[in-house]
Amino acid sequence: MSAVPATAQTAGTTFFLTSNGVGNGGNLGGLAGADNHCQTLAQAAGFGAPKTWRAYLSTQAVDGGAPAVNAKDRIGRGPWQNAKGVVVAKDVADLHSAGNNLTKQTALSEKGEVINGRGDTPNRHDVLTGSQADGTAFAGSEDRTCKNWTSSTQGAAMVGHSDRIGLRDDDASKSWNTSHPSRGPDGGCSQADLKSTGGDGLFYCFAAN
Repeated sequence: MSAVPATAQTAGTTFFLTSNGVGNGGNLGGLAGADNHCQTLAQAAGFGAPKTWRAYLSTQAVDGGAPAVNAKDRIGRGPWQNAKGVVVAKDVADLHSAGNNLTKQTALSEKGEVINGRGDTPNRHDVLTGSQADGTAFAGSEDRTCKNWTSSTQGAAMVGHSDRIGLRDDDASKSWNTSHPSRGPDGGCSQADLKSTGGDGLFYCFAAN
């Protein structure tokens, strides 16, 4: 059987982990800025339009302001496949189930590259999500989204582990979308803070159509 040309596989890409972050810690320019980053990276890789790319990020309700947004509601219906043509999830329910196919080997960048995980230098496995395990936003007053992706100083962002490995042998350490909040000397949301716990401000992108 002859190998499928890379271009054909790439054209079918509907999921990737960003090869780089926005570069300003947890300040992504809100959801719109994060979505734009997804779209720009996809465009550069050759599979941008006509797909609409969305960042897998939740935002929290603001008193007297905007309601919460759930990451799982932003990303379309699936199925989603990486740049090598491997399906990572069939649909939203599958994505948030124990049976999804998100691993270090499948959570590839838009370039089809494996992202450094635990044991690699530098470790970049902390992925911004701001989400609970079921893909919904956090309730309550504790910041889990770096002030809805506008802060590069104070606050915290919930991160997942793209390689499904952490310090302990527990569900959180193995979670792709909800492992631990960011933290650090700058307040929790700076680029240096994100790097200090094994991240780089990366996030997941899904084709929503």
